[in-house]
Amino acid sequence: MAVTLGNRPTKGHRERHLASRAGWLRAAVLGADDGIVSTASLLLGVAAAGASRAQLIAAGVAGLVAGAMSMGAGEYVSVASQRDVELADISRETRELAADPRAELQEMADIYVRRGLDRPTAEMVARQLTARDALAAHVRDELGLAPELLARPVQAAGASATAFSLGALLPLMALLIVPSSVRLAAIVVTSLVALALLGMLGAMAGGAPRRRAAIRVLVGGAAAMAATSIIGSLVGAVV
Repeated sequence: MAVTLGNRPTKGHRERHLASRAGWLRAAVLGADDGIVSTASLLLGVAAAGASRAQLIAAGVAGLVAGAMSMGAGEYVSVASQRDVELADISRETRELAADPRAELQEMADIYVRRGLDRPTAEMVARQLTARDALAAHVRDELGLAPELLARPVQAAGASATAFSLGALLPLMALLIVPSSVRLAAIVVTSLVALALLGMLGAMAGGAPRRRAAIRVLVGGAAAMAATSIIGSLVGAVV
């Protein structure tokens, strides 16, 4: 389909927006980041306290399982609460449309006037959209909700738990594969490289600056690992 701009026809195009990825992308990035940082920090802290390799493996596996379950459950509860609020707003709007459609039509027109349309045009747009699907128009323009952006608790919980598990496997694999003499260094390097890549991938998927995202997760992860190592050393010296 051709679209005419001035006297110059142009081909129709489809814009690719990234907002629809926000829910699962946030849960996945947060889960993977937490899996890497928490598991690496746990291993470093326990190692600094003087634990053996077998104890480190047991602690890492326990941290992976507990963390994945916690992330999934926490994400589900959080997003489900958001979903409940959204559904309650939609239900309330449905009742208001049934009770006083004329007032709701006027409310829609007022919204379009505030957005810059003149009154006759705003009223015409409100009537046409109301005739087509009144509830959808109010949900979108009054409540600010879009179908692709509604909270999805199961999706978010699954993405969070899976991403946490995959992230937690990285420092665990470094512990299992490398010799004992360099295991701590391997955990740190593997985790920091993975965090930088994760930050960049998340930024690319969301259309955000990659360098800033990588630096942000690197600094946070390094600080967490350093703090846990120091605390582990202190605890190991006391006990």
